[in-house]
Amino acid sequence: MPGRASRVLLATSIGHVLPHVSRTAKALGLTVHASPQLLDVVDQDKRGRGLERLFQRLARELTAAETEAVRVATDPPDDDAAFTARLLTAPTLAVELARRGVTVEVGVLAEAEFWSVYQPIVSLADRSVVAHEALLRGLVDGREVGGGDLFFVAESAGWLHRLDRIGRESAIAGAMPWLGTDDLFVNFNPTSIYRPQVCLASTERVAHDVGIPPNQLVFEVVESHAIADRGHLVSVLEHYRSLGWRVALDDVGSGWSSLSLLAAVKPEVVKLDKGLVQELPDDGARTVLKAVTDLAHSLGAVVVAEGIETEQLAEEMTALGVDMGQGWLFGRPVRPELPVEEPEDRWQPVERTR
Repeated sequence: MPGRASRVLLATSIGHVLPHVSRTAKALGLTVHASPQLLDVVDQDKRGRGLERLFQRLARELTAAETEAVRVATDPPDDDAAFTARLLTAPTLAVELARRGVTVEVGVLAEAEFWSVYQPIVSLADRSVVAHEALLRGLVDGREVGGGDLFFVAESAGWLHRLDRIGRESAIAGAMPWLGTDDLFVNFNPTSIYRPQVCLASTERVAHDVGIPPNQLVFEVVESHAIADRGHLVSVLEHYRSLGWRVALDDVGSGWSSLSLLAAVKPEVVKLDKGLVQELPDDGARTVLKAVTDLAHSLGAVVVAEGIETEQLAEEMTALGVDMGQGWLFGRPVRPELPVEEPEDRWQPVERTR
């Protein structure tokens, strides 16, 4: 990360951009010297707080195309040769903002509040709740944002590894007060884990601190993520298993490599692709689901069907030999209420809700 600057040069051939930057800089009390296609902005404070505010404003006010069209040189040297060299190698404003961590995406994530919601997973044999899948949510500018949008922004900002860690740890810590003996399914993206022993250390510490037994934790990876780098995935999964955690392969059946991937990864849990499940009673979908279920059972895995929203789908899955189900028929993702604590001198039964 670059340090604070006291002077910055901005150059572009796009006519309307520099006047806008000049007005913004003057409004922040900065000294501005303008010439055709070049702007020289000086922060008289010398501590660079004014320029830092300028970068933050420009990240919000300029479009991505505009920031790509502006070149930036901070604290240029006085020597003419070095000055020229600095200008020739100056990065774009987009790169400078990203280096300083003041992109719009980073700002969204830095100011968001995160928590986990949980969706029940039931045994299809008797409809009893046996597990819960944790899903990340965030509060951004007063509105709730789903995990898919959060991770899209995080990937754009280069924060995927941070948000993935937040998601894992939030899932475990949030489940501790009410989980009981049920299993907890936690999502992860293998590309966010560079070295398992290092990147998963804080997740392991949270699991240990809250006291959830290792055999209750199931870490699930989406099939499309697993295909990207199978060798790296296997090393990550080996570390999970060394800690006593189990592994689930999610969205199985959605890709052409499902069967070979199952044989290579040998997950303890196989989750059938929601889209494929909801194509039933289509004969083609039934054939694929039956093949995946049979292979998973032959490898010793438990099979979960996602996206079950009707009794008919639940019956179809049961007939195919699927072990567990997840979907709106059994419950939507919710933020559980914590168990009520009663005064020590008085006891009465409390019904706990999930």
